[in-house]
Amino acid sequence: MHTPQKTPKKMYKHWQLALSILLFSLCNKNALADVAPSEDEWQRVSSSGTTVFKLAIDNDSLLLRKDDGFYTSGNQISVSKVLNSEDLSISYGWRIAQDLYTASDIKLYPNQISNIDHPYAGWLYTGIFKELAKSNGQAWGLGLDVGCLGPCAGGQGTQTQLHKLLNQPLPQGWDTQLHQEWGAVLSGEWRPGRWSFNQNVDLSPSFKARFGNIFTDASMGATLRLGRHNALPEQPGSYGFLRAEVKAIGYDATLQGGYFNKQQSAVHPKPAVAELELGYQWRGATYGLYASIIRRSNEIKELDNSMGAQNFARIQFIYGM
Repeated sequence: MHTPQKTPKKMYKHWQLALSILLFSLCNKNALADVAPSEDEWQRVSSSGTTVFKLAIDNDSLLLRKDDGFYTSGNQISVSKVLNSEDLSISYGWRIAQDLYTASDIKLYPNQISNIDHPYAGWLYTGIFKELAKSNGQAWGLGLDVGCLGPCAGGQGTQTQLHKLLNQPLPQGWDTQLHQEWGAVLSGEWRPGRWSFNQNVDLSPSFKARFGNIFTDASMGATLRLGRHNALPEQPGSYGFLRAEVKAIGYDATLQGGYFNKQQSAVHPKPAVAELELGYQWRGATYGLYASIIRRSNEIKELDNSMGAQNFARIQFIYGM
């Protein structure tokens, strides 16, 4: 198997694109001053803002499939304080999440898993974030996540217990999961604004980047909304949407192993991955619901595209008080 050479020179080559886009996104005009957290602003939002709870679930089993594979599960709980004015929304929050990755078929035993299949991996993390949105569609976000890749993420226990509960096939390959590594990921997002075609249709481009030893990537995309829109994220609305995104990959530890642990890996990420999401979002005064189906292109260079493409569903429940 191939042993990646993770030299500082190669490290810089992998990360410079994501870091450049991250800095560009945050420094656009006066965005850095707007998005940079401050104690005074945090206290104002914390004391006067609304508390918003979100539970997000990604899972291929939600598509009524019996076989799990690749990115098979993602669960996230976030709590934020959101302060809305007439044309501005500011939020500060924290999150905790667990993402699970497996081989293409969880029923395969270790000796049956191809060396070019997706490795088993769990990523357990917690983080803090700030988001700022304007009624004209401009928005910025900044976050920092820290966590653990490998056995400490608890992926084997989570998936096994869930499959016992749902009477689904049990995963057989967690003994092969990637080695342990602590990680940190800085993330940023910029939305330059939205184009409104009429009162029911608009389009918003977006730029995102992540920078760290677990994920380093940069993406650009656009979201088309049709229905009764909300100008600010936590305002009432009801609409269908279509999101398209292309991501440039610098490093993906869920495929290559932790950046610093020198683990052998026979698979490498494709330089670019595309994603298409079709869904519906409803937001009331107190409750909200987000549901979608996502198609993600093959992420593994060594796999045929028809084998590596993924489908999974995403559901998010929202409660604000």
